Amino acid sequence: MQTVRNFLTVDHHRCDELFAAAEAAAQQEDWVACELDFQGFHSAMKNHFLMEEQVLFPQIEELNGQPIGPEPMMLMEHEQMRELFEQMEESVEQKDVEGYLGASETLLVFMQQHNMKEEQILYEMADSILGETSPEVVHGMEKVSGA
Repeated sequence: MQTVRNFLTVDHHRCDELFAAAEAAAQQEDWVACELDFQGFHSAMKNHFLMEEQVLFPQIEELNGQPIGPEPMMLMEHEQMRELFEQMEESVEQKDVEGYLGASETLLVFMQQHNMKEEQILYEMADSILGETSPEVVHGMEKVSGA
């Protein structure tokens, strides 16, 4: 049975790989590659947030009658990451290696902490609440993501 935890954890790893590629290109000041890699990373992250915010969280709220404990914090952290994405995007446009690497270092630490909370707490709670409907929710997330 496909679980929310498994599906979204795999997606975290995919996003991490895209992040690393963009950071490596920035370190080499290969701005063409960095722009392409960053766009891929940014698109993957927007997609990940969309799956959580438009499919997972509403399904949990519907079954649970309210948001589960960590959800409001995860939403706030999504907004904070979006601000870092904007800083990184501006740094790519300006070919500002220090600006990019500074924002990406902050984002890396933030994402590691965020992903750990999601994978060890939120997704476990989600699968518990969703029960046998977890595969249906995963399918809904796949449809939203175009996977």
